[in-house]
Amino acid sequence: MNNYLLIDTNILISAIDSDSKFLKNAIKLILDSSFELCTTCKNISEFLAVLTRSREVDINGVEALEILESLLLNFGVLYPSEKSFRKFVELIPNYRPRGLWIYDIEIVSIGFSYGVSRIVTQNICDCQRIKEIGVETLEYL
Repeated sequence: MNNYLLIDTNILISAIDSDSKFLKNAIKLILDSSFELCTTCKNISEFLAVLTRSREVDINGVEALEILESLLLNFGVLYPSEKSFRKFVELIPNYRPRGLWIYDIEIVSIGFSYGVSRIVTQNICDCQRIKEIGVETLEYL
């Protein structure tokens, strides 16, 4: 799966946020990509949580799901498996993550179990610490 890119939640958000400085690059990646794009079911639940928690933007769960479904036309969705769980359990003692970083470890574990070797994210700090996956940003693709 060398041509596969794992798309992080913040890239999905950037693709629909008209105020994001990454909007154009996120849309270009999603629509004009020469890569096979994938995301995890964990990213999907994070995406829905982020969209529906804002007090400034009134989006309910049904509307958020419609937005998500239009994005997912361009993605494969990766699901946890016994293999990804074993990798997750292996990475925890290696990195000793705390708090929200545990979610990044889980997302990487799911991608890794499918042979995905790179993630596109704006969350460079946390993901670069995980040696098992290469980290790309929208600026450098």
